[in-house]
Amino acid sequence: MNLNFKENYILENETVRLRPLEASDFDLLLEYSVNEPDIWSFNSNGANGAEKLEKYIANAIKQREDGKEYPFIVFDKISGKYVGSTRFYAIFLEVKTIEIGYTWYGKKHQGTGINKNCKYLLLEFAFEKLQMERVAFAANSKNERSINAMKSIGCVVEGVLRNCSTDANGERIDAVKLSIIKNEWFENVKNKLETKLAGFASR
Repeated sequence: MNLNFKENYILENETVRLRPLEASDFDLLLEYSVNEPDIWSFNSNGANGAEKLEKYIANAIKQREDGKEYPFIVFDKISGKYVGSTRFYAIFLEVKTIEIGYTWYGKKHQGTGINKNCKYLLLEFAFEKLQMERVAFAANSKNERSINAMKSIGCVVEGVLRNCSTDANGERIDAVKLSIIKNEWFENVKNKLETKLAGFASR
């Protein structure tokens, strides 16, 4: 199937539900923007503060309308709260590659298995529905938590893009590039990730 930007995809399992990000989601995410601004300390396009959150959501929706990105809001079924956002971007259907990024969660919801559940659903959709050949990720080279999280789901480090962007303070950064390719997903990454998810089932 092709990615239809006008269709409202719902990705969910027993733990999380991902649905398209909407303008009305501002209030659902505001507490994180106001109270936990350092969530975005490693990048320049964060949602720290009410004004930036409003722009962040508006830009994400505009990117979807333009057929460039597909943003989701993340609902944690265990806590009953909306806890963050993630999206598909850098979508090249003709060569079957896509990236997952712009991912963030409230601090209380980090390390709880939510990220792994979300990544599983996104990877499953990308490889098994969209028939992608490669799914890529990127992170500020100083963001060890994010890089380790991506490695833990099966991502392979491909290299470093030097001096390629800026962080929240406007300082130049290097970015680590990672990916999972289709045969890796079906041969081992999917099964290993399912095993990890089972370990979070009792939280």
